Amino acid sequence: MEKTTEEFAERLFGSALGTIEVLSVHVGDRLGWYRALAEHGPATPAELAARTGCAERYTREWLEQQASSAILTLESDGRFGLPAAAAEVLTDTGSLSYLAPLARMLAGAAVQLPALLEAYRTGGGVGWAQFGTDMRESQADMNRPWFERELPAALASVTDLDAVLRRPGARIADVGCGAGWSSIALARAYPRALVEGVDVDGPSVELAAGNAAAAGLGERVSFAAHDAATLETGRYDAVFAFECLHDMPRPVDTLKAMRRSLRPDGQVVVMDEAVGETFTAPGDETERLMYGFSLLVCLPDGMSEPSSAGTGTVMRPGTLRGYAAQAGFGGVEVLPIEGFGFWRFYRLRP
Repeated sequence: MEKTTEEFAERLFGSALGTIEVLSVHVGDRLGWYRALAEHGPATPAELAARTGCAERYTREWLEQQASSAILTLESDGRFGLPAAAAEVLTDTGSLSYLAPLARMLAGAAVQLPALLEAYRTGGGVGWAQFGTDMRESQADMNRPWFERELPAALASVTDLDAVLRRPGARIADVGCGAGWSSIALARAYPRALVEGVDVDGPSVELAAGNAAAAGLGERVSFAAHDAATLETGRYDAVFAFECLHDMPRPVDTLKAMRRSLRPDGQVVVMDEAVGETFTAPGDETERLMYGFSLLVCLPDGMSEPSSAGTGTVMRPGTLRGYAAQAGFGGVEVLPIEGFGFWRFYRLRP
């Protein structure tokens, strides 16, 4: 049923309120205000300012806005508290419900709106490096709990893939490794394997190396800042690409390199967004979210290099099958891994 003018205006007004909340979450996340409340309990504006080294006038305005929005509670003594459910979502970096990085990601995209508008006009792009630290860290922090908590069991559920990964001395490549949490999860799950992460973003590789060292895995996990096209031929038992193929300007070339790098019985696994087989309108929440990421981040990133495929976040299964066929793969199957966030796992048959 077509909406009235008033109904659509109400929808947009509600979206504006949501945008304000997302940006205010980014403020509380980046300034450490949520964490201070979670770790030390309710606070007055003066107490929160003292805990975090910030200006009291701003903490007061933020605390009142957060309580007005029912994110924080106003206690009987005038202090502001962070409820347990909200604390998990906003501060628990190991929780599958941890979503503070989502606000950070959207804020990082909003900063680049002038550059995005220029790219839309000219057909250019906004590269990953230009999006900066907020974007780089938010993607890593969003994915980390899924890799650490869910990836081992997900891979173990695919018996023949699990057997390959358990070989003594198995070599695993993690293409587009970002901050390295997928590589670290692979190394923990398969202690007899050697994992090599590659990514074109130098700061991400530095972050990954630090994360691996802190995890005590520096001897079995290594990282290099280079294009996947440089992968050594016939080196790997398995090659993974976790939530990155849709960002790549030349995905077919990347898949060709992944295929060449396999040992004779090696396997290629691509994890990407679990979007529908075809475009429909209106779409469900997953489609709406993925188109949002595509508009603000992934498509401009992919378009930042010449002759880009311009895939965008909404890489439908048919698109991946087409890329795989062009790269010389014999077929693509969807692995029986269910309930893994917003993602779908594909195995590409050489």
